[in-house]
Amino acid sequence: MKRFTIFAAALIAAFISMAGCQEKPAAVIPSLPTGTDNDLARHLKAVPFSMSNIARPKFDNYKQSITDFGGVGDGITDNTKAFAKAMKSISQMGGGRLIVPKGVWYTGPITFENDVNLHLQDGAVILFSSNFDDYPIVDCYFEGLKTKRCMSPLNANGKKNIGITGFGTIDGNGNAWRWVKRSKVTDAQWKELCNSGGVTGIAQNSEVWAPTQPIFDALKKANMNVISCETDKEWEKYRDFLRPTLLDFNHCTNVLLEGVCFQNSPAWNLHPFMCENVIVNDITVINPWYSQNGDGIDIEACKNVLVANSRFDVGDDAICVKSGKNKDGRDLQTPCENIVINRCAVYHGHGGFVVGSEMSSGVKNVSVSNCMFLGTDVGLRFKSARGRGGVVENIHISNINMIDIPTDCILFDLHYSGMSASEEKALGMKKEVSAEDIPEVTEETPQFKDIYIKDIVCRGANRAMYFNGIPEMPISNINIKNCNITAESGLKLQHSTDINIKGLTLSLPKGENEITTYNVHNLVVNGDSIQ
Repeated sequence: MKRFTIFAAALIAAFISMAGCQEKPAAVIPSLPTGTDNDLARHLKAVPFSMSNIARPKFDNYKQSITDFGGVGDGITDNTKAFAKAMKSISQMGGGRLIVPKGVWYTGPITFENDVNLHLQDGAVILFSSNFDDYPIVDCYFEGLKTKRCMSPLNANGKKNIGITGFGTIDGNGNAWRWVKRSKVTDAQWKELCNSGGVTGIAQNSEVWAPTQPIFDALKKANMNVISCETDKEWEKYRDFLRPTLLDFNHCTNVLLEGVCFQNSPAWNLHPFMCENVIVNDITVINPWYSQNGDGIDIEACKNVLVANSRFDVGDDAICVKSGKNKDGRDLQTPCENIVINRCAVYHGHGGFVVGSEMSSGVKNVSVSNCMFLGTDVGLRFKSARGRGGVVENIHISNINMIDIPTDCILFDLHYSGMSASEEKALGMKKEVSAEDIPEVTEETPQFKDIYIKDIVCRGANRAMYFNGIPEMPISNINIKNCNITAESGLKLQHSTDINIKGLTLSLPKGENEITTYNVHNLVVNGDSIQ
């Protein structure tokens, strides 16, 4: 089947120019020193829950260059075999660093082995192949469900002491895989996109462009982005649709991502799944703002994770915590816990910090502090839906500065539609439910409780806060302190209980109601009980 290289260079340049993503993340947050365990331990000192220190993986001093295994950085040579040989050889020697020198290293998937640190020198670019056949179809979890996808360009399963460090860039060649919604691009961009080849039409309630016919056909039968097939032959038929995450580390221990730029992923960028002891420090994550499912990092069912000093400019949720979806998620029986996020900046994304919507195995013990959200659709985004189950609890958020938030500064939405908040706003979507006909509470009922938010400054939101709970299990025990929010409208709260807001300063247009409520109990705002 013919493959399309999709975007002409001019179109890519236009998109990047509009998003500004190559310019903005450069050095907005100066990095802290990162050479020792003590430098990273400072991020864990003030965490308001008990967790052990997360030590950096220890790598042997042994090192070899990819050129020692026949690698050529000319942007043409296929280096897939060279990376595979290098990984196995260095791991068998007891571990060490695999050096990637300056150059463009074109390759298929890189599978990690124990005790190997993939180290990119300044000027090194790893560019993954645009040939879908280079990526075998494998079992995995995606969007919280057990399914099959093409193998991730960067992948590991059950490995220990693995890292990606240095100064270079890793590009997933995502333009070759992604379908695009008409509503996310300009007329000129859409025209040029269509002229590059591919298929256009209506799928998933939108006008879309797809790189190939199988992608378009799969879109019409997929549940969100997951498709069900009965046979290997059918899976192969829809291979083009099975775009992978750029990085998928599954059941790994002692992981380090540091210093590198990850960009242009086919689907999500970074996906540690059921991993323990993960450090993500001083990285940059970039995806086009129009990219479907172009998340920054999705930390799923992991334990002991630190994300610090990093920059995100992406097409979907930026920093996201998950734990599986519906029954597949509940069956994991592995909550995402002990997650620390500190000193990060998010420029574009559907949410700056996000929990859900896949949270069916639970999320607990999360600290988010000292971050900036600069133009994200939502600032703090908590989302789920009936059917998920799971409990989200003991979340602590502090010292967050935001500007230019098109929808909500703080959002709890337990009626997630699968769209971004901006898309819902543009469609005028109404999601309110009655408190009269209340379903029974079951294992499928999601619960959000015991959440603490303080010291928030936001200038330029559409709405200050929106709590949209479910009557059978209201959002409960939400404590918000010292928030200064400039917005077009105030607080809208539904199906919530035990909400305590102190030190709230709202700057709203004259005549705008500060607070509207429905089925809310025990709401106290600045010392006043609100009925």
